[in-house]
Amino acid sequence: MKLCRTFICSLLIAYTSVLSAGIDGSAGTSGSTTGAAKVLAADTPQVTSAGHGFVAPAGWSVKAMGSAVILTAPEGGSHVALVDVIAKDADAAVAAAWAAYDARARPPLEGASDGAPRNGWEQIRNYRYAAAAKDRRETAARAMRHEDRWIVAIRDMATDVIARRDAQLELIFGRLQPKGYTRESFAGKTAHTLDAARIDALKQFIDDARRQFDVPGVAIGIVQDGKVVLAQGFGVRELGKPETVDADTLFMIASNTKPLTTLMLAKLVDAGRFTWDTPVTQVLPTFKLGDADTTRKVLMKHLVCACTGLPRQDMEGVFQSEDATAASALTTLATMKPTSGFGEIYQYANFPVAAAGFIGGHALYPEREMGAAYDAAMQMLVFDPLGMKSTTLDFDRALRADHASPHSEDVDGVTVPASMDLQYTDIPVRPDGGAWSSVSDLLRYVQMELDQGLLPDGTRYIAEAPLLARREQQVSRGNDLGYGIGLKIDHSSGTTLLHHGGNMFGFISDVMWLPEHDVGAVILTNADQGGISIRGQFRRRLLEVLFDGNPEAVANLATQSRRMKDDVATERKTLTVPADPALVRQLSGRYHSAELGNIDISRKGATTWLDVGGWRSELASRRNDDGTTTLISISPGLVGWLEFAVDRKDNRPSLVLRDEQREYVFVAAE
Repeated sequence: MKLCRTFICSLLIAYTSVLSAGIDGSAGTSGSTTGAAKVLAADTPQVTSAGHGFVAPAGWSVKAMGSAVILTAPEGGSHVALVDVIAKDADAAVAAAWAAYDARARPPLEGASDGAPRNGWEQIRNYRYAAAAKDRRETAARAMRHEDRWIVAIRDMATDVIARRDAQLELIFGRLQPKGYTRESFAGKTAHTLDAARIDALKQFIDDARRQFDVPGVAIGIVQDGKVVLAQGFGVRELGKPETVDADTLFMIASNTKPLTTLMLAKLVDAGRFTWDTPVTQVLPTFKLGDADTTRKVLMKHLVCACTGLPRQDMEGVFQSEDATAASALTTLATMKPTSGFGEIYQYANFPVAAAGFIGGHALYPEREMGAAYDAAMQMLVFDPLGMKSTTLDFDRALRADHASPHSEDVDGVTVPASMDLQYTDIPVRPDGGAWSSVSDLLRYVQMELDQGLLPDGTRYIAEAPLLARREQQVSRGNDLGYGIGLKIDHSSGTTLLHHGGNMFGFISDVMWLPEHDVGAVILTNADQGGISIRGQFRRRLLEVLFDGNPEAVANLATQSRRMKDDVATERKTLTVPADPALVRQLSGRYHSAELGNIDISRKGATTWLDVGGWRSELASRRNDDGTTTLISISPGLVGWLEFAVDRKDNRPSLVLRDEQREYVFVAAE
């Protein structure tokens, strides 16, 4: 459920697939549009003025202006500029690129950091720019050198457009490669047997990465040719305590619950309760969204395909979790409206998946409360038959067992234990991310996927058709990337990788398998940003070891570690911690939002706190360059995640919270 609100963090996630493996072939040679801007009817291979290849997305307009190619999103006013430059260094290249694009549009520079060379680029440097709090806009640049020439990619876009067009941005940048360069591909190769030496290489990689990113605990597991070849833990369950992580330690798996939920739905399809193409309103007549036309179109598979046009919109779940239920989650979903066309683009959203799980449980146990029905359906149809004896949706049971505790970075970038309160926000929407599981249990699930529905004794657990339908792409996520029914599909390495990631406050995970090679893996971590880096590079390192790929993962980790530390230091300089007491005296009290309910701002000693009811966070303050003031969450797990702009409404103090596509106004109580 956890969102990622900074450009560097979004790069870390959006380019995970690009970092983890190359893609086959070049971007094409059709040539860039010249003269007037042209709106593209389909994803179209293009080249820059220097002949570097990229793909321009459908619906975007493309215009060549000298050494620059300007791509404009369908919403207008949001641009990506690709500028070819000859310059002495990255800084000079970026300066020249801004002059070619629009020097007046360049905000103040916040910071710059080097990236790891990859995909034919011999040098990469990333630039991050300050944005006025009221502008709802993000600007960034990336300079990339091949031989003696540079290309600079400038992203100058509205925040809500970035959120909607994330997959199309990956399409542009994922195939941006030097002229004549062919990316690494494992197509047609046979995976090596993971012998002791190759397994030791993976174990060493994980242990080194865990220490480099200060992640307390990591558990990994690998199956190959029907056998568990590795199932091991590294580090501890909780900082300051001696208990170590092992293959049976429970972690919250967050959105890796989604593939398990869609497996439960596939079992119901197999049993004839409904089909993937059954309208949702036939299964639950009271189902509705905030848009009647979309409600009529939604089939069961659409709830779990990230393709309905509904935005992520997680704030309702996080702020209203204390008294929420399955029924209230469906009520919230009924207020949500699409922000893109049905089936047009990938938009990851949690509430529809929660609804799918609850509706599936209701189809099986119509007499039970919907949350209880879902829990029972998962136990009977998934956990029990697969032998996942420790996996549970019951938080109390998980916390009584061998379990890992969540950790995150504090405001100074130091890894510390994080509050469990934030994890409880997922209980009311648990089909999207509320399960706890272990490496041992998840390997049983992965093995069933590799065996296409068979159990270890040869018994058929599920028919192939409803199981494999989950692997059919429903919407594109970018270059050779797609989303199926609760599964991510990745062809970027030249061989099919099926997987899903999980991000929660203090837990990061991934479950993956290569069906063509009978190999699967699981990684579970109990820390956030470091866990994201380790997860992405573990996928890359696994492919390197299996196929003798270019050794990139270790260097990528080192670069990401430096970048994260630089970003923390840059951001920390802008914050006043504790928050400005004079400001807090003016703002203390209760606030109300029509969508998110009540919050309280109070001062305890020298610190300032946001209290939502089920959880709370310390706040810092910041005086922005545009003269505005904001309050920013800084408790571990929430550092920088919530930013409230101080304002006035109806002659009363107000706090304005924005996610990627929406704005929520909290007004002081009278």
